[in-house]
Amino acid sequence: MYLLDTTTGKLERVDNLKDVHYAILSHVWMDEGEQTFQDIQRLNSDIVSSLPRASAKIRQCCEYARRRGFAKVWIDTCCIDKTSSAELSEAINSMYEWYAAADVCFAYLYDVSDKEHPKKHTSSFRQSKWFRRGWTLQELIAPKSLEFVSAEWRFIGTKASLAQVVEEITGIQREILTHERSLSTVSVARRMSWASRRQTKRPEDESYSLMGIFGVKMPTIYGEGRAAFLRLQEEILRTIRDQSIFAWGAY
Repeated sequence: MYLLDTTTGKLERVDNLKDVHYAILSHVWMDEGEQTFQDIQRLNSDIVSSLPRASAKIRQCCEYARRRGFAKVWIDTCCIDKTSSAELSEAINSMYEWYAAADVCFAYLYDVSDKEHPKKHTSSFRQSKWFRRGWTLQELIAPKSLEFVSAEWRFIGTKASLAQVVEEITGIQREILTHERSLSTVSVARRMSWASRRQTKRPEDESYSLMGIFGVKMPTIYGEGRAAFLRLQEEILRTIRDQSIFAWGAY
């Protein structure tokens, strides 16, 4: 796992998460593209700090994390070497654990202003694309501590303080969001229902993004399409004794 230094913008390899405190970012990828692992490595090849030349999102995330007292942050777009299929597969299989192990998760909502109250029925918070993306489901559930951050990188509220609103938006029970109740007590069908209204850009990610939700691991094979869901079902059946999975034969 690579972490980004919030002061210098340099990437640092970490093999044992118990040895480091870090924040982690959850966000929606932008259509115009994001800076990659290779982009940051090229910036790091210079002696001077690479952070001033990083993207606005990376700079602002690092600044927000520094203000919160964190020297390290993990950002999926630039902390995974996606040119390595082995490293990508390891990251996807480990991602739920990485979010769970983080001291705090910052959920950056680029389409939400902090000028309105998120509890309002017409709030942009309730309409945010972040709540409709496939990968952000596990990023919402796994962290014990999660802070929602506005487009201006200002604090909106925590997952705990906004649990009632988040439950209304997602259908995920407050007790699951706040870790008062174990995810393992929720039926397979119910967990699948949380993902049913979410979207991913690649069909395989509909399944890969759910592996952590069900506590299973499997190799990632981009190009297999929706066959990935059949493999996911098989792994769930091996792990969880719950026949409600058959209600989702064509997810």
